[in-house]
Amino acid sequence: MSTEESVLPLWKKLSLIAVTWPIFIDIVLRMLLGTADVFMLSRISDQVTGAVGLANEIIAFCIMMFGFVGLGTSVVVTQYLGAGRAQEASRISALAVTINGMLGLVMSLILYVFGEPIMRLLNLPSEQVVIATKYLSLIGAFIWVEALSNAISSVIRSNGYTRDVMYVTLGVNLIHVVGNFLLIFGHLGFPELGVTGAAISTIVSRLLGLAVLFVFLNRRISVPIQWRDYVSLDGQSVKQILNIGLPSAGEHLSWQSHHMMIVSFINLLGQAALSTHIYVMNISNYFMALGVAIGAGTEIIIGHMVGAGEHKIAYRKLLKSLRFCFLLTFGVVGIASLFRKDLLGLFTSNPEIIGIGSSILLLSIILEPGRTFNLVVINSLRAAGDAKFPVLMGVWSMWGVAVPLAYWLGIRMDMGLLGVWIAFTADEWIRGLLMLFRWKSRAWERKSLVKPHAATAVDAS
Repeated sequence: MSTEESVLPLWKKLSLIAVTWPIFIDIVLRMLLGTADVFMLSRISDQVTGAVGLANEIIAFCIMMFGFVGLGTSVVVTQYLGAGRAQEASRISALAVTINGMLGLVMSLILYVFGEPIMRLLNLPSEQVVIATKYLSLIGAFIWVEALSNAISSVIRSNGYTRDVMYVTLGVNLIHVVGNFLLIFGHLGFPELGVTGAAISTIVSRLLGLAVLFVFLNRRISVPIQWRDYVSLDGQSVKQILNIGLPSAGEHLSWQSHHMMIVSFINLLGQAALSTHIYVMNISNYFMALGVAIGAGTEIIIGHMVGAGEHKIAYRKLLKSLRFCFLLTFGVVGIASLFRKDLLGLFTSNPEIIGIGSSILLLSIILEPGRTFNLVVINSLRAAGDAKFPVLMGVWSMWGVAVPLAYWLGIRMDMGLLGVWIAFTADEWIRGLLMLFRWKSRAWERKSLVKPHAATAVDAS
């Protein structure tokens, strides 16, 4: 048995691929929800697609906010379960559901009431504001469903039932696609509702998914949650969840907010630029999902190694995973770029959009490997307890490099959307190299959250 296998007996028969594939499938299925709307609504017009695509950016921002609690919940619940304190784990699980539910209700009220001002704030043309507001108001009114689903999914995964969440996501996607087919275009006697139909389909599919998740929640956890646990707020437990969730989510919050700022620049370039950006982002998100999944799988493995005190093995494991992800991403994006016009042709027949979008997808051969550094190395730094450095460097690069460079190249230098994506590329590579430098400095070795158990240290040796 190798040294690495003795350090991690739980994972000794599992490769990185074995850890990663369920995460990858779940991520892709979740992204398909938004892509289904963009793909089907593109059959109506590029104007509709751009409006709904921008509304979905706001919705994605809200979902990311709910992830703060989900991330903290996952860590805290797992630790309690590992300590054999299942009763406390169930109580904290209920508390997390309540926190996210309250946050979801607040966000629903904001989106429903202020949907139109938000769209106008992002420089969306007046004719598209009406379309985007209608979609955002409907989806936003029920965004609390996604908040509850996020918290419950985190609890179920923490109890080891990751496939349950994946199956629910698959079911939600199937219902959503069928609903879109019936309600957007009015097939089989259903009314032809267009954008409203897409919103109704999204809401219904997510409500059904939430109901199934509640069933799994009650069946899978070892100690059932009592109804009183949902209304019993424990300040100490709330602090535990937020202390873990908020710092780790800071980098994601900065990314979403800086991206929305840059989207407001893109809106100044016109409707064609916005539609092109939406289409390319929908394609690029699948490239990014690969890195996200490998980063999450690596994070699990690195966390176990750091917890066992095996920093040297963790150091080598990250570099090995990074090389694998880098080469895989380069290969996948390179192959996809050969069919870039065909991929864009799935969304639109507009030659201007296909021409600009093709150039950006070709640029992705350089951009996506740079993004790999962030997705893999940042997760590993976080798993080692080094959470502040990625946030600080991320905020500096996004707002100090990406935002001003996007405006300068895209607007001032008249390079248009391609200039904006060059700014994205520069930001990803700068942050990625900074993260890699941090990892190689091994400063993260002093950030460990726990000391290895004596028995573990003996076994590891």
